[in-house]
Amino acid sequence: MLNTFSRRTLARLIGGSAAALSFPRVGLAAEEASASLPDSAETARTFPNDFLWGSATASYQVEGAVHEAGRGPSIWDTFSHTPGKTFNGDTGDVADDFFHRYKEDIQIMKELGLKTFRFSVAWSRVFPSGTGTPNPQGLDFYHHMVDALLEAGIQPFCTLYHWDLPQTLQDKGGWENRDTAKAFADYAGYTAGKLSDKVSHFMTLNEMSTFVEVGNLEGRHAPGLKLDAKRLAQLNHYVVLGHGLALQAIRSKTKHGTKVGLAENIRITAPVVESKEHIEAAHKAVREENAMYLTVVLEGRYTELYLKRLGADAPKFTAEEMKIIGSPMDFVGINVYQPEFVRADHSEKGYAIVPSPSSYPHMLSPWLKVGPEGLYWGPKLVHDVWGVKEMYITENGASSDDQLTPEGAVYDTDRVMFLRNYLTQLQRAVSQGVPVKGYFLWSLLDNFEWADGYEKRFGIVYVDFATQKRTPKLSAEFYKKVIQANAVC
Repeated sequence: MLNTFSRRTLARLIGGSAAALSFPRVGLAAEEASASLPDSAETARTFPNDFLWGSATASYQVEGAVHEAGRGPSIWDTFSHTPGKTFNGDTGDVADDFFHRYKEDIQIMKELGLKTFRFSVAWSRVFPSGTGTPNPQGLDFYHHMVDALLEAGIQPFCTLYHWDLPQTLQDKGGWENRDTAKAFADYAGYTAGKLSDKVSHFMTLNEMSTFVEVGNLEGRHAPGLKLDAKRLAQLNHYVVLGHGLALQAIRSKTKHGTKVGLAENIRITAPVVESKEHIEAAHKAVREENAMYLTVVLEGRYTELYLKRLGADAPKFTAEEMKIIGSPMDFVGINVYQPEFVRADHSEKGYAIVPSPSSYPHMLSPWLKVGPEGLYWGPKLVHDVWGVKEMYITENGASSDDQLTPEGAVYDTDRVMFLRNYLTQLQRAVSQGVPVKGYFLWSLLDNFEWADGYEKRFGIVYVDFATQKRTPKLSAEFYKKVIQANAVC
């Protein structure tokens, strides 16, 4: 019963027959089941009429074509080609071949009813060496892709850095070198200036905390470093400085009305029980747990506890740098996967993180613990603590053990469960006046999942990486229904 994603449409997209796409009839006949459904007007959890439903991707994870159109190497090219760094030695050399297949994928977006699409620009496509003379061929790709989005009635949101630092800049010290922050601002200002006649929303950096810590402390992501506390803190400072410099550069190069923000996977500190003392602890915790990322960006200062904790390892900075870092943003994007549960505590911090028991449920990725409350408390805390007036959920989604049936379908019921429960919590926040304006599901396509290679699938569209055939999953049908109804039913 594909009443929201027609058998004919799905059949055309995946190259099968409409008959093969029928869902099993279990229990009631389809007509009886439909007649027995409750009145959606009474049960629907609705969103504002202008709410933007979208999806998100990242350049290295989907584009492929790593040696085409003048693109230079990035740290992820180097890292993924280093033996032992990724699952099965997988690389992003081809990925989803989005560079060549974007029109096909945009047609899928249109069939789903997406209102918006978040993509990232590969820095080394525009500046192959990170700085110097821009590469017009690289920028042309993004112009053509954005034109195709607009023709399909889909609003583009652009991320300027999604972890793929040009390798030439890493060779000069990467984000440990203050010059990288300046180079990023130059690239971001130039690129946004060229695209802003078509793109109205730009994000500077995606998930500072992840590429700082997983890439430069744990070494599990590119560039694969394991820095000591002092070097890491200074690198972190240059990253947030790069955000501030880029924000100013974008403003100076784009027309009036262009909006600039970032996309950060904040540590969401949900109260372990929704009682007064634990809710107060959650408010304290969200500032302190994000002290070196979103907090310093929104407040223009590091918290006292953060500097005290680092002691002699604290970063060196100037008052002018802090002013740049705290440059006002037009919106905040937050990537939401799971919360940390916190409780009230009599320590100096006033809160404590509650560790998860070994039995805590998670998706296919062990780190992705199921916590729908995160999509309520994440935006609510950002609104309550910092008074942010425009927010987007720039990522939310789940990995699943997706399997094609003999008929060519994917019944990812766990992902549907995940999305339904999370979106219910988002609607709770929006209904209470939390100013979330849009939601970007991660991800449209199965893709190169960083160190996990192609083992973990996050897409609502299944990709056969050998043939590049696309197959919309059950979750695609679910998401289309949500978009059509503008509600979670």
